[in-house]
Amino acid sequence: MPSRRSHDTLLSRRELLPVFLAGAASMNAGSPEPRPLTLRASDGVSVYAWHYPAAGKRLPAILLFHQAGSNHAEYATIALRLAALGYHSVAIDQRSGGRMWGQSNQTADELGKEVDYPAALPDLEAALEWPPLQGLPPRSIVWGSSYSAALVFLLAAKHPSAVAAVMAFSPGEYLGDIRSANHSVKDAAANVRVPVFITCARDSEEIAAARAIAGAIPGSSAVQFVPKRGGVHGSSTLRPDRNPRGAEENWRAI
Repeated sequence: MPSRRSHDTLLSRRELLPVFLAGAASMNAGSPEPRPLTLRASDGVSVYAWHYPAAGKRLPAILLFHQAGSNHAEYATIALRLAALGYHSVAIDQRSGGRMWGQSNQTADELGKEVDYPAALPDLEAALEWPPLQGLPPRSIVWGSSYSAALVFLLAAKHPSAVAAVMAFSPGEYLGDIRSANHSVKDAAANVRVPVFITCARDSEEIAAARAIAGAIPGSSAVQFVPKRGGVHGSSTLRPDRNPRGAEENWRAI
């Protein structure tokens, strides 16, 4: 049974989220150089980030959060495509991360110790504070991958006035004891009132985990996309180097 919306319905309900057109040619003109930033989390931790600028400041910023063992480079090609479509984006190094994509995670390296996934929530909150200070719209689109796709629901529930929409790539109950209201993704999703887009790999466990979260979101603001051609874990599903068969299908759905 499809969750919330079928694939066909999702593609027809374009009012739910800004539409990202999938034309590959959009990446060819004037790809911006990312600008390094240093944000400050509420507990004093320096959070290293990269701003991918776009023309104009009318559209909400998109805040890009990586998966476990990863870093901002997960979004190197994705952020360029978003910039070509007019979206400023910020990709951060969360304190829970690592050296994927041939890059170091500066925040995790400087912290010098391993931390659990929920410990990275202040890093996401630091990113959420940045766009309005730059004259961008006060509400941003928050975009998570794997464990950060779980954290974005906690972020949106905690800061409803600062979040315009949620994009969750392979979310699940990754944050510890799901009986804890502080860490339950499903409980947080029940308090999210903005449009939500959820997708995942073509994997029965991932699909079920995403469906459980989508089903907790009130009203009809959540859509779940299950790729037909190809899907991989996390935001990598949009990278042709990781998902050559299905990347464009996933971009069209978004």
